[in-house]
Amino acid sequence: MWVIVGILIGLLAGFIWIYNGLISLRNLTKNAWADVDVFLKRRSELIPNLVATVQGYATHESSLFENLAAARSRALQAASPADRAAPEELLGNGVRKALLLAENYPDLQASANFAELQRSLAETENQIAQARRYYNACVRDLNIKVESFPSGLIASMMRVTPEVFFELENASEAEVPTARLVSE
Repeated sequence: MWVIVGILIGLLAGFIWIYNGLISLRNLTKNAWADVDVFLKRRSELIPNLVATVQGYATHESSLFENLAAARSRALQAASPADRAAPEELLGNGVRKALLLAENYPDLQASANFAELQRSLAETENQIAQARRYYNACVRDLNIKVESFPSGLIASMMRVTPEVFFELENASEAEVPTARLVSE
């Protein structure tokens, strides 16, 4: 009798331990996505300043600025990491193109406003990359638990599902955007 009670207590304790581990990983993943989201929003907030600064020098590049504004709008409307990956990639590519375009305009490169904006964007891109790596590590750990035995059984009973990685479609997206500044 005591053996059966001991086994049941052990099974219940194991169930609780696995369940709490799943919930902990799910919450870490949500928190990590919130961090990524903060940095993506920061980049989105810097983009109007970039557009305004570069647009003053490169007025004939209006399609680039329109595409950048449209990508920013789509990225801000996306809710989940899966929905946000493609618009964010377009946004990152647009920022890179705008910064590369600046190389054709020495006056723009010499602008203190542009230099500060470039520094802020580079710093934000680094923070996005770090937050993305942490988020993907949390997703990896959660998905391993959800897909493993016996935690997978408990996950399916409690409706804990695998999460989606926030991945880059294009490897060049991982590079921090830069533009050469003209020395004074």
